[in-house]
Amino acid sequence: MNIKLFRIIVLSAAISVCLWSAAHTSTGLRIAAAVFNSPKLIEGCPPGWKFDIKAGSPWINIQRVGRSYCLHMFSDGESSFGIRRAVHVDVREYPYISWEWAATRLPRGGDFRKKDKDDQVLQVYVAFPATGWPEVLNTPVIGYIWDSEAPKGAVGRSAQNGGSKLRYIVLRNKSDKTRTWFAEKRNVYEDYRKLFPDINNGEPTGPTKGIQISTNSQNTRTSAEGYISDIYFSSN
Repeated sequence: MNIKLFRIIVLSAAISVCLWSAAHTSTGLRIAAAVFNSPKLIEGCPPGWKFDIKAGSPWINIQRVGRSYCLHMFSDGESSFGIRRAVHVDVREYPYISWEWAATRLPRGGDFRKKDKDDQVLQVYVAFPATGWPEVLNTPVIGYIWDSEAPKGAVGRSAQNGGSKLRYIVLRNKSDKTRTWFAEKRNVYEDYRKLFPDINNGEPTGPTKGIQISTNSQNTRTSAEGYISDIYFSSN
C-alpha cells in the first residue's frame, strides 16, 4: 500500500461517529438491504455481493467503528466501481429506505450534470424491473448521491448515462461537513412515482431487483473516500 493511501486510511479511522442501529429505529417492519456485521471479504468483496467495476481497481474494506461495522470505499482518481446484490422489496408495502453515510474526501469539482465531471463520493442505487429491451437501457434506477457541486435536491439524468432510465437525486454535496455522519430516510415509492411518471402511470411494475453502493472519481481525476452503514427498507 502506498504512503498516501495509508495516511488517508489512518485519518479516516480517526473519525468520531455515532452509527444508527436497529435498536434505535422507530417502530415498524424492516427489511435489511445491506448489513455489514464483520470485516470478512471474499476476493475483496463482502459476502453475498458482487463487484460492478467500470474503471480502475476497486478498494474497499469493512471497518469497525464503535460497536458497528460499516463499508469503507476509496477511489484513487482512476476508479469507478460499486458492489451490488439482489434485493426484492415491494416498495408499496415498505416504501422507506434508510442509511447513514459520511464522506472524508469528495471528488474535486464533481457534478453529475457535466459529462467530464460526473463523479460522486458515494452513490446508493435502487433498481426496479426492466420495462423493455435492452435491459441495460430500460431498467428504472433511482440513484441517491452525495455530489460535490450539484445543489441538494437536484434531480436529473446522469450526464454519463443519458440514454438509460437512471435518475439521480442529490441528497448531499460539498456544503455538508466531511468526517460527519448524516442519516438519510427516503420514501423510495414516492420518489419512483415522481421520477418515472411515464412508466405504468408512475407505479413500479414489481418488487425492487437490487441495490448497489458505488463511488467514482475517474472523470475529475481526483480522489474520493466515504463510509456507509447498513441499509434498510421499512414500512414507516
